[in-house]
Amino acid sequence: MREITTMSKTFSIFILCCGVFGSIAPLSAHRFFFGISDLTVNHQTNQIEIIHQFTVHDVENLIAEQQQIKFSPEHSHYEQIIRQYFEKHFKIQNNKTSIKISWVGLEIVRDKIFIYQEATYPNFLIGLVVKNDLLTDTYAKQINTVNFQDNNLKGSLTFSKSQQSAKILAKTSVY
Repeated sequence: MREITTMSKTFSIFILCCGVFGSIAPLSAHRFFFGISDLTVNHQTNQIEIIHQFTVHDVENLIAEQQQIKFSPEHSHYEQIIRQYFEKHFKIQNNKTSIKISWVGLEIVRDKIFIYQEATYPNFLIGLVVKNDLLTDTYAKQINTVNFQDNNLKGSLTFSKSQQSAKILAKTSVY
């Protein structure tokens, strides 16, 4: 009888722990959606180097939802689909003319996806218009920050569902 009582207590504690941890898990679920992009002018190569950083499962879930497919790194067109998405939703322009952004590649490190792009542009960043609606069409609370830097300028722009375009202005000088 004593063994049954001990087993019953152990089972009750197990069920209680499952309930407690089960209720905590949703609290730790990720509720913030953000992406960071860096635009840096490399004056030796006359390139704007672009690096995007996002949570990998946010990107994968967005593509899976939009295309109604099972989407993971095992997908045969994984990089191609991500490339098409980023090329459609991130652009830079000068005087309403799009600057061609070339794909360099992507890598996944832990739970982050890094997208690498570059654009040939021999001038400075001042006056460029950045259009960034990455993930905002699926995640209403998505916030994207674009940090930019060249020899004379350093700053950042913030994008959201309601703010998808911004112009780089001379705000902060590099000393």
